[in-house]
Amino acid sequence: MEFLFFGLILLGLIGVYNGVIGFPMFMLLILLLTGIIWLIDYLFFQKKRAKDATEPTAVEYAKSFFPVILVVFIIRSFIAEPFKIPSGSMMPTLLAGDYILVNKYTYGLRWPVLNTVFLDVGQPDRGDVAVFHFPPNPKIDYIKRIIGVPGDQIQYQNKRLTVNGQLLAVENSANAKPMGDGVISVQHLTEQLGDIAHDILVHDVPNRYEPNSIGDRFLNGETITVPEGSYFAMGDNRDNSSDGRVWGFVPDQNLVGKAFFIWFNFDEFSRIGNAIH
Repeated sequence: MEFLFFGLILLGLIGVYNGVIGFPMFMLLILLLTGIIWLIDYLFFQKKRAKDATEPTAVEYAKSFFPVILVVFIIRSFIAEPFKIPSGSMMPTLLAGDYILVNKYTYGLRWPVLNTVFLDVGQPDRGDVAVFHFPPNPKIDYIKRIIGVPGDQIQYQNKRLTVNGQLLAVENSANAKPMGDGVISVQHLTEQLGDIAHDILVHDVPNRYEPNSIGDRFLNGETITVPEGSYFAMGDNRDNSSDGRVWGFVPDQNLVGKAFFIWFNFDEFSRIGNAIH
C-alpha cells in the first residue's frame, strides 16, 4: 500500500514536470487518492485494528495530507492562484521573475480542470491583465492585457491602437527611464484604455507577422472584430510579445483569472506589494 501511494504521487509529479498533466489535475488526483484511502480505512479497516495498533503509513499520510490539500485546492481553484511571470512580454507593468496572485472568481467560478463556468460573476474588461490557457496549447498559461471584448472593432497601425473608432491617447510616461542600445530606441509611454492608464513599451522596429494572422491584417490596414465568446489580448511590451496578433483570440473557456497583486520578486524587493493595473 505504501509503495503504491508514494509511487502514484511520484508518477503524478513526473507527469506535471513533463507537461503530460496539468497541476490542477495533479492536485485533484492527489485529493481523491488521499480521500479514498482515508475513507476506505475508516469504513473497513479502522474498527478491526487493535486500539494500540499502528496505522499503515499510507493511511497516516493520507489523513495528514487530505485536509491540507483540500484547503489549498479550494483556495487555488476558486479564490486566488499564484503565477510566475516567465518573460518580459508584459514590461514595464510586469517583469520576468515577478510572482503574482490571480483572482480566480472575477471572471466567474469555474469547475477545476474542466474550466467551465458554473457561477457567472463577471467578464473581463478592457485593460484587465488576465491569465489564460494559451489557445494553441492549453497546458501553458499566458498573461496579457485584454484590449478587446466581444464585438469590439480593433485597429493597430503605426504602433497605435484604435478601439471602436477611438484612437487611444498616449503620452510619455512619468516613469520613463532611458532605454535602448543606441541602435534600437524604446519609447516608454502611458496608454489610456478606457478607465485604465497603463504603461507600454514601443520599439523602433518594423513588425512582421505570418500571412493572414491578425498582425498581418493590421499591417494591411484591416479592422478586426472580436467574435462572441472571445477576447483580444496584447502584451504591454508591444514589439516583444507573442500575443493575439500572432495566435488569435482568447476563448472565454481559456480564462484563468485577473492578475491583481505582486507578492514577491527575488531581485527587486521594492516590487513586493504592488497592485497590478
